[in-house]
Amino acid sequence: MRELKLDPVSVSDELTTGLAAAGLPIDDIGEPGRSYFRLADTENQIFGYSGIEAASHDAVLLRSMLILPAFRSQGYGRRLAVMTIARTPNGSAVYLATTNAARFFEHLGFAAVGRDQVPQAILSTRQLSGLCPASATIMKLTRRPAT
Repeated sequence: MRELKLDPVSVSDELTTGLAAAGLPIDDIGEPGRSYFRLADTENQIFGYSGIEAASHDAVLLRSMLILPAFRSQGYGRRLAVMTIARTPNGSAVYLATTNAARFFEHLGFAAVGRDQVPQAILSTRQLSGLCPASATIMKLTRRPAT
């Protein structure tokens, strides 16, 4: 498999267009507390994007995970997730919300949790308080994925 790097990326038309095309929320991507990344190879071919949102000093939201269509089902999603999780602060609980990828994230060490088990700081994010449907599955990382 190719050598990949995860580079910080600013909010741009490229990022916004990719997320919107995948049906991911974009209404709040320019707000403070969010960091976005681009998964690329050493020749700068882009494979996907991801983001994290610092909800509090001890809880972060994994968000905006996207592998471009040409590279799906080839292991890049796992690599993107692992590399992004590695960018979260040590000791922070990592949460996410998904409508269609719960099984994928279970393989990475996430488990579904009830809203009553989620810190208010995570529930108060725009993503969970309005952008994602109430039917979205909220998940918490229970063990760090192996690289």
